[in-house]
Amino acid sequence: KAIKDAYQHDDNYLLAEENGNILGIFPLIIFSPPLGKKSLCALPFCDIGGILADNDDVARSLMEKSKEVASQCKASAIEIRSTLDSQPAEKPEDIIQNGEKVRMLMSLPDSSKALFSSFKSKLRSQIRKAEKNGLHYELGSKASMLDDFYQVFAHNMKALGSPVHAKKWFMALLRHYQDNMLISIVYKDKLAIGAGIVLIVGNKASIPWASTKAEFNRLAPNMMLYWSFLKHLSDNNITEFDFGRSSYGEGTYKFKRQWGAQPVALDWQTIDLATSQVAQSANQTGRGKLRAIVESIWRKLPVQVTIALGPMIRKYISL
Repeated sequence: KAIKDAYQHDDNYLLAEENGNILGIFPLIIFSPPLGKKSLCALPFCDIGGILADNDDVARSLMEKSKEVASQCKASAIEIRSTLDSQPAEKPEDIIQNGEKVRMLMSLPDSSKALFSSFKSKLRSQIRKAEKNGLHYELGSKASMLDDFYQVFAHNMKALGSPVHAKKWFMALLRHYQDNMLISIVYKDKLAIGAGIVLIVGNKASIPWASTKAEFNRLAPNMMLYWSFLKHLSDNNITEFDFGRSSYGEGTYKFKRQWGAQPVALDWQTIDLATSQVAQSANQTGRGKLRAIVESIWRKLPVQVTIALGPMIRKYISL
C-alpha cells in the first residue's frame, strides 16, 4: 500500500485460498521504468518479499499464476526476493563467500538489561561513548520526526552518490504502519546527526534505513542510534531484529556482526519469461565505471537538487 501511495506503482497481490483458509500469498508490484522493460517485483525496496506458502504445491500454483499476470501486464521478468535458509547458518563461512549479499539477523532477549550484559566490553564502551560525547536521542512514531529523519537521510544519500527516496515514501509507510514504525533521531545539542527507521511485524523488527552525518561520526551517533532501537525492542517483546542487507565480510557487515547478528544468504532470482531462464541477482556487488562516474557527479550536486531530482529516479530503482 505504501509503495502504491508514494510512487503509484500498481500491484497484483496473489492470494491462495482453500475452503476459506489462506494457504499462501505472493505480493507483486508492477515496475514500469520509462527506459526499461516492465517487470513484476516481490518486493521492491525490500530485502525479502517472495512467495509465502504452506507447501510446495501452493507455491508452484502461485508461481504459475504470477506468470499469467506477467503475460497480461506484458512484463518481461519476475523478480523474487527470498533467503537460502530460514535460520542463520552455524558456520556461515562454510557456505557464504566474501562479497555475497546477506541479511543480518539477531535474536533479542526479553530485556535491554540482559541484552546490554551480553555485549562485549568494547561494544558497551562504544555505546557509552555517544552519551559521554553529549549526544541524546528521541524515539517515537510521530510524523513531525520525519523532517529531521529526512534531512539526515538525504545528506547521507548525497554523500553516497545515490538518489534519495521521496519524503512521501516515508510518510506513506508511517500512515500504514502507524505505531509499528519507529523513528529514532540522534542529536548533538539541537542538530540531528543520526536517524533511522524500524518496521515491526509481530515479534520481528527490521531497520531498512539508517543514516548519520559523516562529519560527526567521531562522536559515535551510529552506536546510540542502533542501541536506541535495540533497547526499546528488547523491552517490548520483540524477539528478532533484522539489521538489513550487507555484503559478507565488508564494512557494514562487520558493524552489524559486532552486535551479535548472524548472516543469512539472500536468494534473489530474476525469471526471464521469454526464455524461462533464472538468474541470481542478490550477489551482484560489482561497480562499473559508469556507475562510479555518476556517483561522483551526484555527490557534487547541492543537497536540495538531489532532493528534487532523486525521487524521480529512485522510484524506478527496485533495490
